[in-house]
Amino acid sequence: MRRLLLTFLLLGCGLVHAAELPETDWLELMPKSDQKALEAMPEIDHDSPEAQGTFTEKGGLKQSKGLPAVMYSNKTVSSMNGKNIRLGGYPVPLETDAKGRSTLFFLVPYPGACIHVPPPPPNQLVLVRYPKGLKLDDIYTPLWVMGTLKVENVSNDLADAAYALEASKVRVVVESDL
Repeated sequence: MRRLLLTFLLLGCGLVHAAELPETDWLELMPKSDQKALEAMPEIDHDSPEAQGTFTEKGGLKQSKGLPAVMYSNKTVSSMNGKNIRLGGYPVPLETDAKGRSTLFFLVPYPGACIHVPPPPPNQLVLVRYPKGLKLDDIYTPLWVMGTLKVENVSNDLADAAYALEASKVRVVVESDL
């Protein structure tokens, strides 16, 4: 009986992951013209004044207008609007509930974005609304976020985003996902 129960539990865990949506790549949020411009862009000197951006009152770093236009592009992909997606990334907490769980955060494609220079372009930032909240111990912990993506320009003290996502589920990426 124990073996049978264990077998069902293990199969059930595998089915949960198998039932998830296929992964959406960050580049799918960027129009082809921006992808080409990004590929053609010269390497950024992170010590240059252009790459430094401007700090906001809350310590965020807005994109500098001295960078190539693709680095502050808010051009979106209209076919992504209203799409149910699963996107992997890293959290930048914005708001927490009374229990200390993050209910509003940016999802970014690489760890430390919005902290290091230059920040990603707005079409590579997603504002996540997750009323259930998630306990975040470390912003370097990768997450899977599932929900409905909307084309929505969001301006925040930390950064600007071209998309917002109403999350139905958020979970930490585990080794078996890789």
